Amino acid sequence: MPRSLKWIAGVFLAPIVVGVLFIAIFGWNWLRGPIERMTAEKTGRVLAINGELKVTFDWPLPRIHADAVTFANPDWAREKQMVTADVVEIVIDLPQLLRQNIIFPEVRLERPVVFLEQGTGGRKNWLLDINQQDEGARIQIDRLTLDHGLLGYDDAGQKTSIRSELSTLNTQPAGAGLTFTAQGQYKGLPLKARGNGGPVLGLRDESTPYPLQAKLIIGHTGVKADGTITSLLKFSAVDMRLALRGESLAQLFPLLGIVFPETHAYAIDGHIVHSGRTWRYEKFSGRTGGSDIAGTLQVDTGGKRPAMKADMVSKSLDFADIGPLIGARPGRLQAVKQAPSWSSQTAVSTSAQARVLPDLPFKIDRWDSVDAEVTLKARTIRRAKDLLLEDLIVHLSLRDSVLTLDPLNFGVAGGHISAVISLDGRKDPIRAHAQVRARKILIAKLFPTIELSQASMGQINGEFDLAGKGNSVGGMLASSTGKVGLVVDGGWISKLMMEKVGLHLWEMLELKVTGDKLVKLRCGVADFEVGEGIMHADALIFDTEVTTIIGTGSIDLGQETLDLTLNQKTKYTSPVALRSPIYVRGSFAKSDVKVDKGRIAARGIGAIALGMVNPLLALIPLIDAGPGKDSDCGQLVRDAKALPHSENKKTDHRN
Repeated sequence: MPRSLKWIAGVFLAPIVVGVLFIAIFGWNWLRGPIERMTAEKTGRVLAINGELKVTFDWPLPRIHADAVTFANPDWAREKQMVTADVVEIVIDLPQLLRQNIIFPEVRLERPVVFLEQGTGGRKNWLLDINQQDEGARIQIDRLTLDHGLLGYDDAGQKTSIRSELSTLNTQPAGAGLTFTAQGQYKGLPLKARGNGGPVLGLRDESTPYPLQAKLIIGHTGVKADGTITSLLKFSAVDMRLALRGESLAQLFPLLGIVFPETHAYAIDGHIVHSGRTWRYEKFSGRTGGSDIAGTLQVDTGGKRPAMKADMVSKSLDFADIGPLIGARPGRLQAVKQAPSWSSQTAVSTSAQARVLPDLPFKIDRWDSVDAEVTLKARTIRRAKDLLLEDLIVHLSLRDSVLTLDPLNFGVAGGHISAVISLDGRKDPIRAHAQVRARKILIAKLFPTIELSQASMGQINGEFDLAGKGNSVGGMLASSTGKVGLVVDGGWISKLMMEKVGLHLWEMLELKVTGDKLVKLRCGVADFEVGEGIMHADALIFDTEVTTIIGTGSIDLGQETLDLTLNQKTKYTSPVALRSPIYVRGSFAKSDVKVDKGRIAARGIGAIALGMVNPLLALIPLIDAGPGKDSDCGQLVRDAKALPHSENKKTDHRN
């Protein structure tokens, strides 16, 4: 038995002893040929080890050291070599290798040049099968150390090409780390970046967060990040301070793949954390345009599409910053104010150049990139003097490309406007429906720039119900159908204002001398039927103690033009009154209010002719006797509806 055991031990130990003696005499370099041939057979690409090859056994993770190593790219790649390095050190997981899984727990490269590229048909040069398409044929690297190298990435299909230079600082152990710079383009946008991190890149390391500080400029978007990322390839966890700035939040779409609204220039700073399927941008604050903004935004990536939820507040919202959200062109209002005055001869050219309604189309092709629930509360709204918004509460819901604003509440002139708006982006053009209610809007605050309205009292209530189709707000209104109604019931209003509307010259002069007074406002009604973007006045009544105003005509939302006629009926005898209809014409940008000059001239000529007979008779054509009594508001509305409006409805106001 002892002799048998010796023979058995000799049989097993002899190859080991021979192998050790062989390696001691000839070294490990003899393995270069077999390794290179095996690599070529498996990948179809050339691996060349032009320097020393050393192996350090440490079960189960042996370490291989190779000098002057190159690994070729496939023929379709832009660069000839995928990897070139002065020194390559790898640690191999032998148990995983026996299961045919290539896992390198550690890789160290000295002065490497690495080019990664993604080609057509799903080909990736880092996949090691013959066709570079098998996702299972890749090397898994947990931790990577790069010492002074160049890293490149190309993806022609995504219009991406980036080159990064990396340097390792080892001046002292406490300050050891990696610095990098990068430039190129990402998804067609110019990119520049610089930053620093830990000396060892935790590509798949799930246990050690990797420290990172970076500044990037991608297109017109600036990013500043400072924190840690666990597993740089999978982003298992993120804990960073993140600051963003740019020209519009919509420009984040190519970077994040999630639609954001068009905005003015913005700058925000917050804390971003990520774990599992959830990304959360916590307690961010900053500005967009002239408005402050703060809140929390969360995105869950576990569903059919990312689901975003955001709660935001603004202490002071600049009204000008609402414009881009609804497709208003920057600087449009200022431009139209400086445009030439409207006239019937120039109506077509002016309407094309001086649009007021927002006409930039919504990018509905991006609406299916995310489902969203967003709430915004603005405590105050900064606005021009002639605007009347006070605060805002809005909840936006975007699901399956259907955008809903419910509620959309504005504080307006002491009252409020509440709306429910739905935009169906599943169809092209968008199908839109808006239901709007106006309640307790104060006349005194409604026209803040008109001095005569300051002493007025009364409330306006109204209902709008419109449906249309179009890819911009202007397009939706241009095709809209429905009803628009406003009612004023009771109150008081400036007498001088009413005398001016009634063209009562004597009373206007008298009130200028004695001072303005208040007169009773009995009722006011504006009732429009809307069809194909044209608002036809079914009833347009304003009744006070001194005069009744009855209007007819239409408003064209497509051409943005006004065609209204206001007729006055005075309730008492006025010794000097022009008694002419008032015509409201022009565009939304440049309205034009005129009287009937022919009728006024005729009255003037009549007054002159009678004056030649008897000077006292000259006043007769200028006297407005008036009906002498109040009118029933209900009857006024019925009478207004009975007026011959059918001719207006048949007229093509777009010519």
